[in-house]
Amino acid sequence: MSEQSDEGANAEPEGPSTSAVLRQRASTTSGIGLRGGPHGPAADVPEVAPGTWAPLALSTFRWLWIAQLVSNTGTWMQTVGAQWMLVNQPNAATLTAMAQAASLLPVLFVSLPAGVLADVFDRRRYLVGVFGAAVVVSGSLAALTAAGLVTPLVLLMLTFGLGLTSALAGPAWQAIQPELVPPRLIPAAAGLGSMNINIARAIGPAVAGVLLLVVSPAVLFAINAISTVAVVGALVAWRRPPEPERDAEPLVSALRSGSRYVVNAPGVRRVLLRVGLFVVPGSALWALLAVVASERLHLGSGGYGMLLGALGLGAVLGALGLSRVRDRMSRGVLLVGSSLLYALGLAGAALVASTVLLVGLLVLAGVGWLVVLSTFSTTLQLTLPAWVRARGMSTYLIVLIGGQGVGAVAWGLVAEKVGIGHALVIATGLLLLGVVSQAWWPLLARTGRQDPRVDTIWPEPDVDSAIDLDLRTGPVVVEIRHVVTGDVPRFVEAAQRVGVSRKRTGATSWALYRDAADAAVFVEVFVVPTWGEHLRQHHDRLTGYDRELDVRMRAFTDQPSVIRHLVPVED
Repeated sequence: MSEQSDEGANAEPEGPSTSAVLRQRASTTSGIGLRGGPHGPAADVPEVAPGTWAPLALSTFRWLWIAQLVSNTGTWMQTVGAQWMLVNQPNAATLTAMAQAASLLPVLFVSLPAGVLADVFDRRRYLVGVFGAAVVVSGSLAALTAAGLVTPLVLLMLTFGLGLTSALAGPAWQAIQPELVPPRLIPAAAGLGSMNINIARAIGPAVAGVLLLVVSPAVLFAINAISTVAVVGALVAWRRPPEPERDAEPLVSALRSGSRYVVNAPGVRRVLLRVGLFVVPGSALWALLAVVASERLHLGSGGYGMLLGALGLGAVLGALGLSRVRDRMSRGVLLVGSSLLYALGLAGAALVASTVLLVGLLVLAGVGWLVVLSTFSTTLQLTLPAWVRARGMSTYLIVLIGGQGVGAVAWGLVAEKVGIGHALVIATGLLLLGVVSQAWWPLLARTGRQDPRVDTIWPEPDVDSAIDLDLRTGPVVVEIRHVVTGDVPRFVEAAQRVGVSRKRTGATSWALYRDAADAAVFVEVFVVPTWGEHLRQHHDRLTGYDRELDVRMRAFTDQPSVIRHLVPVED
């Protein structure tokens, strides 16, 4: 099956903006939320224009956003303190890169299980527990530093612990966003989420750099611990509507079904590819900027904070103008232009000796970073259906954050071998190659523009009362018989896209057969691991886009399809 097997072959050309499509979609959803999802914004949400600040009119989103801003500011202060403790150590480039990697690499190990937990359990309670653990770890780092017991190894270990809590929280935090705002505000909410991080990046490092002139890093670590308490408080205050009663999906089964979804979603896979091509070379700037400030520009902690603040300021400016730019450019043009802006800052860190000029280039790089990552995040949040949203976002975070972590280690080692300037030039070249690859591997046109709402397509399965079925019965073989009266090649093409849909929603295999005795008869055969998983296909997993694919296929038939469910014979 080709990369564009169910999205690209007959997809419409990419239009000028996603937001126009969203406005049209919003007119059919009344601004209340996705039908069939377990949670949506409250029905009494005020009508607001989908501008940059519109989601902040929703009280729950607003308080969680403010709490996140406080916490992110504390996190950036902690990051500056940790890296500045290492810049005067032997092998400073490697150590500072490893400090960043220690905060990022845990996502490779726990993001998928975290996505499963966030899809299976109550996300609010789960997040309260994870952020509570983060308070304990950050508080321990502050106490040990104040006692003079923190060596570089201890610092890296506790930084890894904080990265672990962040990785555990990430998928659930991403997945609750569509619960807080209606669909038409998701792009603005994603932009505000990125702006949140970057306002904190603009404020936190600058404040940390000044504080380090008069206090020890232990104070910064204590501030980070206190700031995380703000998130716990906001989550406790959130009155999340109770989930409807349903059988919890077993954890191992949920992990497998989430993986099947990603493997059989060409548009999601393409987003992940583009994210990797951007963040791996792009991570060099974040990994080596502290050493650039110290060794190349001979700046103190305040100067380093200023450079990070320039990146943050650029990102805030990018978020403020993103909605207007998105209306005027296609996603492809937006991604290429923004990547080039980031490349300017990356190259400037390698080649520019003027601090003032570098600050200007870093502001442009911040704009590029925000626009690229906000575009990817928005696209995925608009694509992933509710049942697999956290698991899908966990794969995104693995590539996004894990790619930065792996890149940080790699660029630290490269800088030790060839020098900081050469390492940054190499990273710039790789980033530009990634930009050029947009010509061959663009985002698929329909990704983020499909209907992700739950839609019941199939009738309830007929079960003979003599057969005793439970949710664990399996594997289940489903046969669907079609009588084709239209264009057979076009039916087969449409059926193959439906086959990808079957696998995306739970089937482990799918095939299309033709009756040797009657050339008009075609039979779909697919296998689902258990009866419970097949019932989830019926009730929870099929979306409006899956219905669209099914309708296209059935347009070539003239009578109802005949469905059979085959289950194992009891011993």
